[in-house]
Amino acid sequence: MGCRHGWSGPRRGAAELTGSVRIIGGKWRGRRLPVPDRQGLRPSPARVRETLFNWLAIRVGGARCLDLFAGSGALGFEALSRGARAVVMVERDQQLVGLLEASRVRLGATQAEVARADAFKWLEQAHEPFDIVFLDPPFRQGRLARACALLAARGLLVARALVYAETETGARLALAGFTRLKQARAGAVAGSLYQYDVTLAQ
Repeated sequence: MGCRHGWSGPRRGAAELTGSVRIIGGKWRGRRLPVPDRQGLRPSPARVRETLFNWLAIRVGGARCLDLFAGSGALGFEALSRGARAVVMVERDQQLVGLLEASRVRLGATQAEVARADAFKWLEQAHEPFDIVFLDPPFRQGRLARACALLAARGLLVARALVYAETETGARLALAGFTRLKQARAGAVAGSLYQYDVTLAQ
């Protein structure tokens, strides 16, 4: 997810656009994506995103990607900027979906699909598998393990698919069928890259 947002707190009214997140590399390098001023919503750290896409350098080109808790779309648009074949961005917040659509049009990102939906309901109806999945849900709500379980159970991961998961530093995840390949930290945030192996999930 390009930004994290908690859903348990009170909703604000129409949020003002007071921030932005920069695309780090690729054809849209330096372009900015809007980030609304909303409680609990913040961009993933640039240092972690840069490290992530260094990890993905030889895999992202031509990949079909899923940005499941899309937020600002920083991860999904970064992947497209670096040569991903297609990215599906799933977000349930209406205002954020509007911003994703606006960013898609502004960048000319014809390979991006924006879906307004609850992440888990969307997974239950999806069919085509992905090469790379980005997971950056709200912290401490158990959504990462549930999302990974659904991705595996629904056959939404190709063989040796890569899954990026962002958590609070120190979080422990036990994900059946997933092997952690790499991890990076920036302050209170940790980003981990996992590889899926269906034989380990059985």
